[in-house]
Amino acid sequence: MRRLWAPWRAKYILGSKGCKGCFLCRHAKEKKKDRKNYVILRSRYCFAILNLFPYNNGHTMVTPYRHIREMEYLSDAEMLDLIKTTSRVISMLKKTLKPHAFNVGMNLGRVAGAGLEGHFHIHIVPRWNGDTNFMPVIAGTKVISMSLEDTYKKLKTKISTMQSRYKTGTKRRG
Repeated sequence: MRRLWAPWRAKYILGSKGCKGCFLCRHAKEKKKDRKNYVILRSRYCFAILNLFPYNNGHTMVTPYRHIREMEYLSDAEMLDLIKTTSRVISMLKKTLKPHAFNVGMNLGRVAGAGLEGHFHIHIVPRWNGDTNFMPVIAGTKVISMSLEDTYKKLKTKISTMQSRYKTGTKRRG
C-alpha cells in the first residue's frame, strides 16, 4: 500500500472547524471580510478562495455560493459561471505567479479524497518544474514559499486589473 505523506494537513484534520455549518457558506456571506477569508474573486454565482492548507502557492478553490453537494445539481448559469471563474483564476495565476502548469480537479465524495463533501468546489493547484523535491521525499515536509497574505495581495492586485478589462471588453491574450 502506498501512503501519501502530508504532515502539513494535520492542522486541518485535527483543528477546530471554528463554526457550525459550512465555512464556504459563511465566507460567501462575509463580503466585507474577503481579505481575512482570502476570497480573491467574486462573480454572480460563485467565488474563488485561497486554500488555507495549500498543496502549493496559489492553491485556489472555486465554489458556487449555493451550498450544493453534487455538480449535476448546478443550474446552467451556475455551471457556466463556475467554469468562466475557474478560467479567470487560472489566467490570473499564470500572470501573477507564473507556474509552469496546473492541476485542476474535483474530489467528488469522501472516497475520492473530498475533505469537504457537502459544498461542491473545484481545486486549482499551480505547479512548477521541480516543485516536488527532496523535502517531501526525504523529510516528509512540503515547503510553501509564500505566505497566504502575500499570495492574496499579489492576486488581488492582478484581479483588480483583470476585472476592469473584462468589464470594458478589452481582454488581452497572453
